[in-house]
Amino acid sequence: MRNLLLATSAVAMIAGGAQAEDIKIGVILGFTGPLESITPAMGSGAELAMAEVTASGALLDGSTVTSVRGDSTCIDAGAATAAAERLITSDGVNAIMGADCSGVTGAILANVARANGVVMISPSATSPGLSTAEDDGLFFRTAPSDARQGVIITNILQDRGVSEVALTYTNNDYGKGLADAFQAEFEAAGGTVTISAAHEDGKADYSAEVGALASAGGEVLVVAGYVDQGGSGVIRSALDSGAFDTFYMPDGMIGEKLNENFGDELEGSFGAYPGTDNAGAGLYVELAEAAGFDGTGAFSPESYDAAALIMLAMQAAGSSDSADFKDHVFDVANAPGVEIMPGELQKGLELLAAGEEIDYVGASAVELIGPGESAGNYQEVEFADGVYSTIGYR
Repeated sequence: MRNLLLATSAVAMIAGGAQAEDIKIGVILGFTGPLESITPAMGSGAELAMAEVTASGALLDGSTVTSVRGDSTCIDAGAATAAAERLITSDGVNAIMGADCSGVTGAILANVARANGVVMISPSATSPGLSTAEDDGLFFRTAPSDARQGVIITNILQDRGVSEVALTYTNNDYGKGLADAFQAEFEAAGGTVTISAAHEDGKADYSAEVGALASAGGEVLVVAGYVDQGGSGVIRSALDSGAFDTFYMPDGMIGEKLNENFGDELEGSFGAYPGTDNAGAGLYVELAEAAGFDGTGAFSPESYDAAALIMLAMQAAGSSDSADFKDHVFDVANAPGVEIMPGELQKGLELLAAGEEIDYVGASAVELIGPGESAGNYQEVEFADGVYSTIGYR
């Protein structure tokens, strides 16, 4: 009898081990392009969550998780689509953490993810247009829609007594979506947008654009652009010409590169990007520091959370197949259930394996609403003494 029990246990162990797999998650971000200064910390955030889960041995009978990177370029839809196709067809990823910029995210979703039935969770694609994109239940995002950001920008400007602004935006899905959302909200609240003008990325000279903005006037210039591209170019031209001295920077403009580019020239300017002061945010910064990167950057916490949601949903479904776990992303992201913070992914996996419910709070206070997007928390920043720092949360 004892031998029979031992044999049965051995068979069970072998069977359990056979179920373990090397799960691959694509990390597709603009490692080159207009956001290349902030994407390294985003990629590191997602891979920190994967390393944590792999070390735990608690995912799907001891499965490991491997990151496979792809470059979205942020702005080249063709290159991003090709990168996503490689991740899925050649590398065999089970899901995609990404993409980053809204236009390339929409292209990947429409042309690759839907066709192959692969889940995507973006940490930073914020275009309102993605809220109504056909996605077959495969697309989610841990960053809030720019419909929400339009409200935040309006509130911050009103609180500072600003009633008239000029607006420039990068000429793509992200810039146009944010500009339209903000203008509608600001004007509905009684504010005036003197001009809303697109700018192209990659130009050496933005004096013509700034001339038009200056002619229209405004107390503040709202720059809905990219910190590594045209947004910074517009600010440089505006400062050099004296056209504007106070700027509002939305999420795509916030990064250490802004401090490097302008220093104390931006004294008194302000902005906001997704972030929260919940306990999970502080825990994440500590984990990132221990891993050797800065976790305070824009969309790095959201990247950790996007990867974490993918793996927790897999555990809830008992499967790494997108067709199986896509319907569990909401379940693990929202109440009810035991709250799970950064560094507690093993706990979340074990609770799910035991049939318990979890409420993944994570690094960005995750709460999914509507079409699978974040309800949205923002941290307000202000520039003083040559750097920006957080002065509050909304």
